[in-house]
Parts: sequence; structure tokens; C-alpha cells
Amino acid sequence: MPRPWLPPLAAFTALIVVAAASAPLHADEGMWTYDNFPSKKLGEQYGANIDAAWLDRLRLASVRLSNCSASFVSKDGLILTNHHCIESCLAEHSSTERSLIEDGFLARSREQELRCGAQVADVLVEMQDVTAEVLAATQGLDDQAANEARKRRLTALESACEKSPAKGRRGSALKCQSVTLYNGGQYFLYKYRRHTDVRLVFAPEAGVAAFGGDPDNFQFPRWCLDMGLLRAYEDGKPARIAAPLHIDFAGPAEGELVFVSGHPGATDRLLTAAQLGLLRDAVMPPTLLRASELRGRYIEFAQRGPTERRITQEPLNGLENGLKVRRKLLDALLDDELMARKRREEAELRQRVSTLPAFAGIGDPWSDIAAATATARALEQSSTFLEGGAGFNSRLFRYARVLVRAAAERQQPDSERLREFTETSLPRLEQQLAAAVPVYPELERLTLAFGLERMREWLGPDHPVVRRLLATESPQALATRLANESKLGDPAIRLALWNGGQAAIDASDDPMIRLARDVDPEARTVRKRVEDEVEAPTRVATEKIARARFAVYGTEVYPDATFTLRLNYGTVRGWTENGTAIAPFTRLERAFQRATGQDPFRIPASWLAVQDRLDLQTPFNLVTDNDIIGGNSGSPLVNVRGDIVGLIFDGNIHSIAGNYGFDPRQNRSVAVHPAIMREALDKVYAAPELLRELLAR
Repeated sequence: MPRPWLPPLAAFTALIVVAAASAPLHADEGMWTYDNFPSKKLGEQYGANIDAAWLDRLRLASVRLSNCSASFVSKDGLILTNHHCIESCLAEHSSTERSLIEDGFLARSREQELRCGAQVADVLVEMQDVTAEVLAATQGLDDQAANEARKRRLTALESACEKSPAKGRRGSALKCQSVTLYNGGQYFLYKYRRHTDVRLVFAPEAGVAAFGGDPDNFQFPRWCLDMGLLRAYEDGKPARIAAPLHIDFAGPAEGELVFVSGHPGATDRLLTAAQLGLLRDAVMPPTLLRASELRGRYIEFAQRGPTERRITQEPLNGLENGLKVRRKLLDALLDDELMARKRREEAELRQRVSTLPAFAGIGDPWSDIAAATATARALEQSSTFLEGGAGFNSRLFRYARVLVRAAAERQQPDSERLREFTETSLPRLEQQLAAAVPVYPELERLTLAFGLERMREWLGPDHPVVRRLLATESPQALATRLANESKLGDPAIRLALWNGGQAAIDASDDPMIRLARDVDPEARTVRKRVEDEVEAPTRVATEKIARARFAVYGTEVYPDATFTLRLNYGTVRGWTENGTAIAPFTRLERAFQRATGQDPFRIPASWLAVQDRLDLQTPFNLVTDNDIIGGNSGSPLVNVRGDIVGLIFDGNIHSIAGNYGFDPRQNRSVAVHPAIMREALDKVYAAPELLRELLAR
């Protein structure tokens, strides 16, 4: 599924997303952690033997990118993912004169492979349960003290993990990440083998990767070659992978049992009714308003000429995808049945817990969460525009904020820092600052002016920050001056400020650095209020509800997605839409029939040139009833043998509401069929070496 566009408020919203009750599952629902995969149930239902060895092999071949999922498909570190997952790398190597997103890319030798400066590839090598240690650190403390103690303990655990000797690292970094499951019911340390040298190998043209564009997005039937190939390197050489996944180019049969191993970004299936109400009333509507207006400005800008179209393509794609996601999520939240179901589930769990003597003193955590969400409503706008950065919508400002905060936080003990600036986080931040990602001043002026205008509108012209910034300049004039005068588009200047620390930041006269310094006190103030008044009481209530759920349901209920590795199962099958049966496969012939010669239904010239040589009956895309969400983009679809039989790239329109629950009747995952990958590499792109690498056992 195309990665969801996250509004600036997303980080704030994440602070209040906590657990509620959920009934035991049915059908093929579930984004299961690898340590708790229901193999026994699967064996009883399908007769499949999914043992520890099968799970380990799939886990070690599954890859998490910075924004998507992927898998190793050769012993020389070749990674299969989606085209839309590598658009940022394609944009990194594009310019105002040339767009690799539009034109595609093929490295015909290892020397031609292009470094993706901001990309990483993580492989989960170990999961360690640290629940007891984290809960012990908060025992007997009030809400705020417990919140701080919890963060300090997680920081200490991550730091100790990365400093410990790691077996099998083979030149790759060990990345340790604390993972909260059941929103406080369990805490794990996930240990990853991290590859920071990731290079671009192949991407088709956007015209075929995203054929149908926004009109077809989240629809089916589809005809998209949404694939891309990267390669992981270690010490300057292709990484050696012991057991990559084999691609079965024949693909799956209708009704066949299939699995998706990937990293679903986030689900809210365990939210309370109060939290869903907050999203419905206070979060989604203003987010959609801002995104819709920004989309219009992007489109107007892109219509000025080919240069403007090229530099707007990547952000516009993400924004349009996010708009469609948010609209459907709001539709789901406006469904009275969803809220009624949540209230019934809460009432059922409350009633069952009330009969358990061990929970006599639990209090009313649902009411505690409701009180916290009331506070969140009051803080939402200031948090969105100041701490969330919606008022300063600019890549240059985001660089400046990281530099300003990193300089201040690095002077503090590791355990006292903001979590995103701990010692274990610094290498990734430095990598992102060093990446030579193009910064286009004309686009910076557009987005920053828009952010300043909306901040003035929503916070009001008399808000202290707004008045201070716009006392003598209009939003457009201020944005123009900042974008034109800032030097932070140069990675060498960014790294000099990073290495120079607080003294360099204090001495800098870069206007974006000055802006970040100026607004940081107010942003930190609202962040602290959110942490103390929303996050702290919510987390305590979360843990109470989680313990209650475990007492009633055990771990028969899977945790919400957290952009960590999950496995789910389903079957290849279509569905019925308004009385019409939707078949599970599409074929190449229909793509040519649907083509209009105009975007977004324009088939690239490379395909038209060989149309008479192509097998027009080649399967193109397929659907399954696997339970996925944004973040699963690029996940391998595998059969019971563990072979890849598809590449997840989207869901149908009904799957968007899967953020709040799974409907087996209509929710569908959409995948690229491997047969069209082979047909394209063989006949369209004439890449025999690459195809041989994919075919090798």
C-alpha cells in the first residue's frame, strides 16, 4: 500500500494512541509478531506446517526500509521493494532537467548503482522481552515521574544493547529499538542488522509503475509495475545473504494460502471511543483542509512548466495518496457503528474485569484516557503548528530544527535527552543530514509560505509566535527571504554545524537556524505539556487496560502495528462490489486497452516499442485477503514454501478503514504478479544479468 502521508500532527497524535479492549479475532485477521504467530491455528485451519525454521528464514530475509518494507532476493544483497518506496532515492539523483521518477533507471553494472544517501535497510535478528525491567522502573511513581522513568529506562536498554558485542554483524551496524506492544502491555528490544550503504539498481518509469495514477489509487482492477530493486552493501561490497527468498515467477493460484511479511506502519484498532472521537472531531478535519489546499498549490505550481512538474512530482504523489487515506479514515470514523462497537467492547471488558479480584483497585482507566483526550483537544493546534512543524513546512527548517535541538540535547546526559536525540539515534540523524538530497528554493518558498499562512489562521494573528514572526513581513515575504538566504541546502554546511555543536549553532547567522532557535522555547513548552498532561496519564491507563486484556483474552489478540516486523496470512481471492464479482487477477492486455496516451494512463514508449513481442496474457496484478496497512508497501507475498509469489503495493479502497478494524468480506491487498516482473525485465528493459540474479537459487 502506498505509504500514508502523515500530517505534522502525527507525532502528537501518537502520544495519545493507547489500548482498549478487543474481542478475539476471526477469519484471517491479524498482524502477528514473529514470537507469537498462531502456527497451531494455521495448521488446524489450512493444514500448513509453519515451524520455527520456516519463520526464521522468512524473518531474516525480510527488510525494513526507512519508509517501507522489502525482502532480500539474491545472495548478493539484492532487495525487492516498490517503486513508490524508492521515489526519494530517485528524486535524490534527479534535477530540474532530469527526473529518474519519470524516466526510470537501470544499472547495467555494479559500478553504475547509485547510493541512496538517506536510506537504510534493517533486518530483525533478535527480539528480547524487557517488560519486567521497564515496569519495575516505574513502580510506585506518579504519572509524570513514571513517564520520565520509563523513557530513561528504554534509553538505557537501547544504549546497552548497541554497545554489547553482536554476533554475526559482518561489518553492519547493530541497531536496537525499544518496541511498545499492546500500548504498554509488553516492551521488547528489537535488534536489527542495519545496512546504511543502500544503492539503487532498477526502477521502471513512473508511467507503468503507477499506471492510472491517483484515479486508480486504492482501486482494483489495477495494472501497476510498482517494483524497484536496491542492493545492500557492506564495506564497499555487496552484502552476502545466507538465505534470500526465491521468486516463483509462476505466481499463486486462486484460493492459495499466502503470507505477507512486512512492517505495517500503524493501526488504531485498540483505541478507546474517546480517542476515536478526538480523531474524528479535532484531528482529521483540519488535517484534510490543510492537505487539500496544499495539493491545489502544488498542482498550480506544477502546471507552470516541466521543471516545476518534475520537482513537485514526489511530494505531490505522497500528498495525494495521504488525502485519499485520510478521507476514507474520516468516513470510517463517521460511521456510527464503529463508535457503537467500540463502546460495546469497552463495556464488555469493564464488566469482565470487575469480576476479577486482582483488578479491584484498577480504577477507571477509560475515564482517565477520556480526561487526557480532553486536554489533548485544547493543545492540538499549538502542538500541530509549533512542535509538529506544520507552521514551518520546509525541508530547510526541518534540517535547522534537528541541528538546533541536537546541539542542545547532546550537552545533556543520554538518559535526560529527548528520545529522538539519544546516542543510539545520532548516527541516523547524521546520515540524513549528510545525504545530498536536492533542495529547491522555489518549492521551499511555496510550502513555507503556506505553513506560515495556516499557522496565522489557526493560532490567530495575536499568538506570540505569529506576532513575533509576522510583525513586519507577510508570510510570502518571510518565506522568500528564508528560502533564498539559507545555506542549509548544502550538506557540507549542515555537517559543519552538526560537528561544531552548540558553539556553532550560537554563532550561526543562517536565517533558518535563527528561526529554529527563536521558536524552539514555545515548541518545547507545548511538547512538555503534552508529555505531562496527555502522555503520562494515558500511559498509566494504558498499562492498566493492557493487564486487564491479558487477564481476559491472553495474547489471542495481536497488538496494534508499530512499523515493526509482522506476519499475516490469507488467500488469493477477489470480492463482490455492488453485486459485481471482482476477479483476483488482471492481465497485461487490458493495460494497453485502458491506455489513453495522456497521463496518468500513458504507457511508456519503452513498452509501446515492444508491444508486439509481449505476452498480453501475462498476469499483472492480483488481490488477496491478507490483513495489511500502510508500511506494508514492498512486503513479499510468499507461499507455504516460502517463495515470493507477489509484491504488495496497495490495498483496495475498503482496506483503508483497516486502520480501525478488518473486514474479511471486502478488505483486500493488491500485489504485483511476479510474471509481469519477468516479462518486463526480459523484453522491455533487456536486463538479462539482473534476471539471472533473480532466477538463481
